Parts: sequence; structure tokens; C-alpha cells
Amino acid sequence: MAAGPGRRTVLRASAALAAGTALPVVGGALPAAAAPSGTELPEIPGMLGDRRANELWYLLDQASLYHPSPEFKDAYYALVALYGPGWDNVLLNTWRRMVTAPEYPANFTDFVAPARAPLEVMSQVQLEVFDAVYRPRDPGLVRAFAEFGQGLLYDPRTKALHIMTGRPPGGYPVWHVVMRATMLLGIDAGRWAHLAPLNAFGCAVQLEADPDLEHVNAPLPDRTVRRLAAHWLHRGVRQLDVDFQSFPYPQQP
Repeated sequence: MAAGPGRRTVLRASAALAAGTALPVVGGALPAAAAPSGTELPEIPGMLGDRRANELWYLLDQASLYHPSPEFKDAYYALVALYGPGWDNVLLNTWRRMVTAPEYPANFTDFVAPARAPLEVMSQVQLEVFDAVYRPRDPGLVRAFAEFGQGLLYDPRTKALHIMTGRPPGGYPVWHVVMRATMLLGIDAGRWAHLAPLNAFGCAVQLEADPDLEHVNAPLPDRTVRRLAAHWLHRGVRQLDVDFQSFPYPQQP
């Protein structure tokens, strides 16, 4: 099954708003919030991979790409006004220059301070999606990131594979840096500190699997996924700052 246009993250996908990229359109309004963990989601014929994990990445796409709210669009364009059309790469490259300086993290905090308002909106949009599908700190999120990184999630609603595009997959370091900007500004800092290791874990899984970005993949051995989880899921954000300085990122254990 073909992957379609591919998936990045809620932030990387939003670049299509400015680029005017031709992308498949899903009819209807943004779906109602899915039931959180512990309740059943309706079966969707033809879906492959974990049902709840598919729902997470589907709703993130809906909220940021297919049916973004006016507030999300305004937040995106506010970041464009501050840092230019490639604002996500500007943040990433600036972070890379600043992260090794003695002044870090104060220097990067000052750099992103003007972006507080749009980052608050984007944080709220993303966390609302996470909370619609999983409870905070739900262990099921590990599977959601693991199957995403392996390219196991095919969703017939979009006729696409939920996966991070690129070799190496560039959306993970961008998301880490945006998470760090959000944390340093005191925006939902505890929530993002918990999600940051999951993002690094997903990146490590994808680097290990090197999946086909166009078709559903065979899974990694369970022992490999467990090894990566044991290494990445307990790392703090300052450790992850070091990890995401390497290329390809992060370095494998």
C-alpha cells in the first residue's frame, strides 16, 4: 500500500499552509475527539497497525494540515512573520549554534521569547489531540511512536502511511527543538518533558528500521524495540539536547 504524501510532525506538516502544496483532502470537519485509552475505537476496514496509534497521527494531521483551525493558521503565520517561511529550520539551526554555548539555555530562551503566543497555540492544539486519544503518560504512547517510526501504520481514511519522511527523518530534531523552545518558555513544560523522550525514541526506531517510506513495512524484532525503549525513554531533556546535536540524529545506543 502506498504511503501517499508522507507524514512529518504537526509542525513540519504545517509548512504546506504557506507552500500551497497539493495534498489529499479528507472530507468533513475535524473529527470529534476519540475516546481516551481504555475505551474502544470503531474498527476501520483496511487499517494496518495499532488502531489507537493510527488515530493519534490521523488527528494530528487533521488538526495541523487538513483542517487546521483559524487559531492554528494564525499561529503558523505569526511564526513566519518572526522567522521567515522556513521558521522551523531557523529554530533548529539557531538552536544548534546556541546549544553548545555557555549561555545555553538562556540564549535560546531569549531567541524564542517573541514566539511565546504562537507556540502556546500550537502546544494547546497538539496536547488536545494527544489527550483525545491517550491519557497523559499512557504507556500506549510507546507503541504509537514505535509503530510510527517503523512505518507500520496504514490509514485508509487518508490512503497513506503515517511515517516521518526524509532520510534521515528531519522532523524529529525539529520537533525536539520546538518542544525545547516551548518548555523553556514555561508552556506546558512538564507535558513536553515527558513527550520529548518519546520523540527521540521514535527517531531512533526509524533510524534502526530504515523503513520504506512508500509501503507498509515488516516490524523490527521485539527485542530491538525493547532495547531502544530502554535506552531512550528514561533520558532527560538536557541529555536529549546532547543527543540531537549528532548526525544522523540521535546516535544509536
